[in-house]
Amino acid sequence: MGKQAKFNVAYIFGITLVATIGGLLFGYDTAVISGAEKSVEAYLIRPLGLSAFIHGATVSSALIGCIIGGIISGVLSSRLGRKRSLILASFLFFVSALGSAYPEFLFFTPGEPTMGLLLMFNFYRVIGGIGVGLASAVVPMYIGEIAPAEVRGRMVSFNQFAIIFGMLVVYFVNWGIASGQTIEWINDIGWRYMFGSEAIPAFLFGALLFLVPETPRYLALRNQNDKALSVLTKINGKERAQKILGEIKESVQHSVSAKLFSYGKKVIIVGVLLCIFQQFVGINVVLYYAPRIFESMGAVKDASMLQTIVMGLVNVVFTVLAILTVDKWGRRPLLITGSIGMAIGMFAIALLSAFNIIGISTLIFIIVFTASFMMSWGPICWVLVSEIFPNKIRGQAVAIAVAAQWAANFLISSTYPPMMEFSSTFTYAFYGLMAVLSALFVWKMVPETKGKTLEQMEAVWKKQ
Repeated sequence: MGKQAKFNVAYIFGITLVATIGGLLFGYDTAVISGAEKSVEAYLIRPLGLSAFIHGATVSSALIGCIIGGIISGVLSSRLGRKRSLILASFLFFVSALGSAYPEFLFFTPGEPTMGLLLMFNFYRVIGGIGVGLASAVVPMYIGEIAPAEVRGRMVSFNQFAIIFGMLVVYFVNWGIASGQTIEWINDIGWRYMFGSEAIPAFLFGALLFLVPETPRYLALRNQNDKALSVLTKINGKERAQKILGEIKESVQHSVSAKLFSYGKKVIIVGVLLCIFQQFVGINVVLYYAPRIFESMGAVKDASMLQTIVMGLVNVVFTVLAILTVDKWGRRPLLITGSIGMAIGMFAIALLSAFNIIGISTLIFIIVFTASFMMSWGPICWVLVSEIFPNKIRGQAVAIAVAAQWAANFLISSTYPPMMEFSSTFTYAFYGLMAVLSALFVWKMVPETKGKTLEQMEAVWKKQ
């Protein structure tokens, strides 16, 4: 990247860093509930004598918001622009953090749990979920439209790193808040600090977004060619900027927004299936239920927490591996390699489970599975979603793909407990089978996008 760089590396990296705070908040918001879940149950669910179903619905209520955020991201990113959509997401994160921390605000008395208060808490969690859904769609799109083709994969992959890093950060924040405190204090006040802590990165995200530009592709879609050229010049230098703007204008000249299927159905199907397979291989089951999985495998409470930290570090290390290799090796080789690794991990866990073997071997194969996912489907799915769709339909198409991703996430996470009750061997074998199918899908249907400009990608679908 150094000698051959025909673009302003520091400027692109700075913009990417600001945008990926959205990814960090995505990870932070989805994981903050893990430390606060038992306290919320003690403060709101148990005193009202509510069922485990209501507890489960409260824990996962943010996912409803994520699906809504994914669905509306297309309309918002097309109408408000990519940058202003991210500013809106930062505002939603901020409101959700403060509201979840103090749901009694204005209408309720602290220490008096009521159904109204529980609904209010869930309302604030859904608001945060909408922020997550919006950020999960718009952050990769924003980075993909700003970064030059040579480093686009690397830059968009930073978003996955930020998501995982956000999960790791909140794990330590929750641990720091609870450390040395009584369970009564945690159940009364501590959980509020856990949710409230998210307001700090949310405020920082919103403030820094005012310093970054709108994407040149969006500006060109809105006929603001002078502004688009100005951004492109800062990134690529004058000569190259003119050439890129010419390509962008050519790709968007027919209409401001094309019909969704104007490039055929295949591009939409590929985008949606990428997002569905990313969830159907079972990664969120491993991430959400890691402490519980380790406990069910015989680990004591503290050991299971330690193993969760080990998992967090594996996630970070192998996501970095993807960042370093995605623009060298290409997207397809990484995805297929990752699918094979995940299949090996899951089939081995299914086999161990069938013979009731629990121990270090299980942990090793969980790590094989997670490492394979983090170096492939974790970041690369977002890279592909940000770059395979033609300019004119990108907003709408990304929204559909991301909404499918969150719906698949919800389906897989909610079916995991009943599937495990039915048969743990069957459950892990099912995820292994999905990993095999994901490899076949990439081999047969997914085009290589390495080194191609977003406008060149358009030509790939036109040929088909």
